[in-house]
Amino acid sequence: MLRIQNEILRMIADGEPLDDTARQICVLVEAELPGTICSILVVDRAGLLHPLAAPSLPDDYSDALDGMVIGPEVGACGTAAYLREVVIIEDMTVDPRCAKFASRIDGLGVTACWSLPILNDERNTVAVLGLYHRDRHYPGKAERELAEACVDLCAIALRRNERIADRERRANIDALTGLPNRSAFETAMANIPCDEIGSWGLFILDLDNLKVVNDTFGHLAGDALIRTAASRISHVMAPDITFRLGGDEFAVIMQSPELLSDLDAAAARIFAALELPAPCEGHMVVPRATIGGAVLAQGEATAIAVSEAADFALYHAKETGRGGFVRYWPGIGSRITRRRDAIRDVAGALKDDRIEAHYQPVVRLDTGEIIGLEALCRMRTVDGDLITAADFHEATTDAHVAAELTEQMLAAVAGDIRHWLDSGIPVQHVGINVSTADFYTGSIGKKLESAFDRAGVSLKHLVLEVSEDVYLGRRDRVVAKEIESLRAAGVLVALDDFGTGYASLTHLLSVPVDIIKIDQTFVARLWPEDPSMVIVEGLIDIARRLDIRVVAEGIETEVQASQLWSMGCHLGQGFAFARPGDRVTTERLLRRHAQGMGGTVPLYPVSLQAPASSNGSVPEQKLASPHRRASVG
Repeated sequence: MLRIQNEILRMIADGEPLDDTARQICVLVEAELPGTICSILVVDRAGLLHPLAAPSLPDDYSDALDGMVIGPEVGACGTAAYLREVVIIEDMTVDPRCAKFASRIDGLGVTACWSLPILNDERNTVAVLGLYHRDRHYPGKAERELAEACVDLCAIALRRNERIADRERRANIDALTGLPNRSAFETAMANIPCDEIGSWGLFILDLDNLKVVNDTFGHLAGDALIRTAASRISHVMAPDITFRLGGDEFAVIMQSPELLSDLDAAAARIFAALELPAPCEGHMVVPRATIGGAVLAQGEATAIAVSEAADFALYHAKETGRGGFVRYWPGIGSRITRRRDAIRDVAGALKDDRIEAHYQPVVRLDTGEIIGLEALCRMRTVDGDLITAADFHEATTDAHVAAELTEQMLAAVAGDIRHWLDSGIPVQHVGINVSTADFYTGSIGKKLESAFDRAGVSLKHLVLEVSEDVYLGRRDRVVAKEIESLRAAGVLVALDDFGTGYASLTHLLSVPVDIIKIDQTFVARLWPEDPSMVIVEGLIDIARRLDIRVVAEGIETEVQASQLWSMGCHLGQGFAFARPGDRVTTERLLRRHAQGMGGTVPLYPVSLQAPASSNGSVPEQKLASPHRRASVG
């Protein structure tokens, strides 16, 4: 062993080429251990194997290994490099880690192999020493000592060769982070095997707040943020390789079975690593990221397909809510295309003033009187057709489009209320739907005040309708605080489509509302022995005890209206009473059927027995509670 060490150290000191030094190590080991075949492979920063020396192996075998991506089941050498630990395979013909290479091994006349990773100062694998044997074999103590000595010699030679490696680093390593760059990523993707479905996956992620940091604190702070994020991501995803693709974009090629079995948990690792504040040029910044992921699958069986799938998933994640993770699923590309088309169409309609407000009456079930309206957004196409909001709902996931839609609807509704009041029609309340974007693109309260002040209409005529996913689906307090502020200012707030999303009555304790609107899916199932009967009746009773008004949506028959009335629900809307109409159509309805108009007649045939009060009159039913909100009603 001493002779080997002296000779190799002399070659290193004399500046002999790395490949000559590595070849001599192999020759000396084979002479010291008869029957052994020695090879040395280097591992680049992208996780690719490259033969350095293997004097006793056929050239075609070594050539086949060139560019192979290391992984947990890539023979003895690829596995040792990936796991950064010694791998001993006593019989390669039966070991599953060698199954992919059976045809290549057959002609070598070897059976056993053991491989030792060669690590740098950062404990990353830079090379692998492989020792093959013709028969089943397990290394003894003397062999281990010799191999370990050779590993040390290889490490010394590789460090001396660092200047040469710098050239490769400049071409394939990102200067700011030290991670493999886009060129290295493309090389790795071009060489990764795609013959086994589910064997690898890909994360593409963006930093969400780099632009804000650059604009606020300067580019030096932004660079510090990138370096911190790169270090944390690469650390928690090791031994899988992390790449910096440029700007705020990173990629991780995953081969770990643990990560591939649960991509959500893998993404959670990254989020957890990033959540601590990072020092950025004197400022503490929490890195924020959005992640898209995909796995080699039947429909994405090429590296290009996986990359495109991960990109689709990232785009979808960013457009539907930054700061999260989305895994690719078939059809996401079509959905993104539909969303883009919807955004384009709605943006055009906004520009051309083709957004209209139509109204559906909210009716008192016992008298058939109209006591309120819900404003529904409609889009007029360039051909004159009328499109419902459900047909362009995907466009509202764009914050700017959603905010502009709300502004135009508020202006239209305020103008219509002003017109009806001036015409002597006692309009009580008009509900208008708002989206998540309205709470995150400036104060919704100021938007309401601005629109209604311009029309000279009091906010007491407004009901702000918030769906469950907006009201309860956010972890922060932005929406809750806005709702509290609006109610304090006298605006009625309704929880819309109740029962379809994140329903939880306990939320009403922390952020109460004035009205609950029971979703039409419950109303449609109001028949004996259906669970909806129990749920609706229980909800009505709870709401009554909390002094919250209940409106049943989607009533289509008189039978449903009668059932709801018998349960204690006094207000409803649906096709049984009227379909949505424009301002002119709605005005005709209000003149004949609105509560408070002289000579009001029922909007539909009323056959319900209304409960009489103590003086024999029919109790008044309004959206605003006469007890809690008398000043608003």
